[in-house]
Parts: sequence; structure tokens; C-alpha cells
Amino acid sequence: MKIAVLKEQAEGERRVAATPETVKKFIALGAEFAIESGAGLSASIADADYAAAGATVGPRSEALRDADAVLAVQGPDPASLEGAKRGALVVAALNPFGERARVDGYAAAGLEALAMEFMPRITRAQSMDILSSQSNLAGYKAVLDGASEYGRAFPMMMTAAGTISAARVFIMGVGVAGLQAIATARRLGAMVSATDVRAATKEQIESLGAKAIFVENVKGIEGEGTGGYATEMSEEYKAAQAALVSSHIAKQDIVITTALIPGRPAPRLISDAQLATMRPGSVVIDLAVEQGGNVEGAELGAVVERHGVRIVGHRNVPSRLAADASALFSRNLYNFLSAFWDKEAGGPALPDDDEIVKGVRLTRGGEVVHERLLAG
Repeated sequence: MKIAVLKEQAEGERRVAATPETVKKFIALGAEFAIESGAGLSASIADADYAAAGATVGPRSEALRDADAVLAVQGPDPASLEGAKRGALVVAALNPFGERARVDGYAAAGLEALAMEFMPRITRAQSMDILSSQSNLAGYKAVLDGASEYGRAFPMMMTAAGTISAARVFIMGVGVAGLQAIATARRLGAMVSATDVRAATKEQIESLGAKAIFVENVKGIEGEGTGGYATEMSEEYKAAQAALVSSHIAKQDIVITTALIPGRPAPRLISDAQLATMRPGSVVIDLAVEQGGNVEGAELGAVVERHGVRIVGHRNVPSRLAADASALFSRNLYNFLSAFWDKEAGGPALPDDDEIVKGVRLTRGGEVVHERLLAG
């Protein structure tokens, strides 16, 4: 089996879908590996490092020629994959809802598109979950971004000249990114609080030493959708949550929002009126800005100021830690493909009835086959 890894073409994307570590592992399974020249440079991986691991490094056309699989971080344009075999796997984060035309393009080209962000959240797929691995880094980086924009220190400091109070950090949305943000802010010495619509997260928040801020005795707090994701709340709950957040947010120095609902725009968590209650110099980090944003006034790819509050809306936060993000992402891809590796066939055999395969397979045999896309 020939596996190709291409240089990412999306603007600002610095990650790469394979590292020398995973190249060696795939070659040990019997695969042949081809890397487009320069694919890993923005993630601090030189072409020579790939060559030393056993890969062939060359132009895009050579990497793609007769490729049985293409690994990528963000889904490549189907037109840019000329030379790959018909039926070749395209394994990446494919943004199926936002880039439906591209998915149709994979089908038309006879490619088998596998969307890694559709990975089921089940125990045996944990090591394959790109959303978890990348969100973990995003949560960490969000705290560092907050510290960078905030004009004061995080920890309480007792000095001969007086005491500096600890920063107050509020995390909204306690998934993987939120939990890492809590842990990172705590390590930096901040006073941390957090909230989520899922009642089950209260114990997780408190176990990390943060204060849990929850609406009590209102229907809709369960908030648990399929696969461990949050879902939409009742109107009664939304009203109660807005009142609670409004009273709490005015006291905070840094707020980090992480709330996403798969396949839908990000829920609005902070209004302009709530921003106006925060003290000048406060910072809000919106990790959902690429899906429409949790914060009113957040701008994609920009840091803006409203009412004296800095609103940070960086694009593609995991890519801002490209080396580590690439290492984790590439392991996710390896763990997925190696779990289905057929030594006799020399490549992965993807059973139609497997829960993981059904979860990620978008196209096959020239058609779109995923039920979530067909239902739409």
C-alpha cells in the first residue's frame, strides 16, 4: 500500500498529517510512504527527517502517483488529488457539513473519504479521536493566549510592596478543551471557575480544583447529547443560565468559551451587554469563533476590543502549536488505520458493519454514503 502525505494548502495551516515516528510505524506494517517536499517544515520537520524514517520525498505529483491512501490534516481539494488510485482513501478532518461540495467531489472522483472528526466517542476509538487530541492543545493554548493579552499576573503574589491578587478565570464549556484550560489556569495560579450544560461535568470541574457554576433546579440541565456531546437546552434553562452567567462574568478577568454543537452554529454564550459589565482590561478567548462564535462581537482571525474588553478569535488554535498538534494528529491517524490493518492484503480492511468505519466513512463507490449527510 502506498500512502501519500501532502503539504497542507489551507491558509494558515501549519500542521502535517504524518511525522517520522508514524512513518516508521506504517513502514513497519509493510506500507510504502511518499511525502510531498516541504510538507512538514511549518511543523519543524525537515524533508531529511522523513527520508531518514524511510519515506520517499518529492514533488506533489510523485507523492500522489498510484497512491492507495492520502493522509491530510484538512481535507484537500479533490481536483488536487489527480494521480491517486480510484478508490483511494482520503483520511483527514473533512468538515463534512461546512464543505459538502468537497465531499461530493470526493465521491465523483471515486475516492473513499473518511472524516476523522466523525469518529465515534467510544472506548476503543479514544486513541483515534482527533477532536480530543487537538482540543486538548487548544484549551492549553487558550489560557496562554489569555495570559498574553491580560495586562496583569495570574498568580497571587505577596511582595514587600504589597499583594497582587490572583487572576479570576472562568471557563464556559467543559469538554476536553475546557478541562485542559481549567488545569492550565490552575497551574498558573489563577482562581478558576467553570460551567457547562452537562450536569455530569460538575464533578470533573471540582476534581481539578475549580469552582463549578451551575444552574440548579431548572429542567434542561442534563444537556447530554449523543456521543458525549452537548445538545440544545430548553428556553427555561437558557434564561436561568444567562442570569447566572451575567452575575458571575462581571467579576472575571479572563473568560474562555469552548461550546460547540456538532453540525450546528456555535451557541451564543456571551452578549454584548454582558461584555459591558466586565472591567476594562479583561480578556475573552472564543475557541468557537470558527463555527460562528460563542461571544457577540468576536471576529474570526482577529483580536478586537469592545467596552475595554479584548476579544480573541484566533483561527485554528491547535495549528499554533504545530509540532505537538501534528504529533498527536498523526498518531490518531495511525491508530485508526493500524487497528484495521490486514497483513495479507497489505493495507487496512474496513468492514462495512464496524461502528467506527460506519461513523467516519463519507463516500464509497462514487456515492455519498454517510447517513448524516444523506439525511441533510
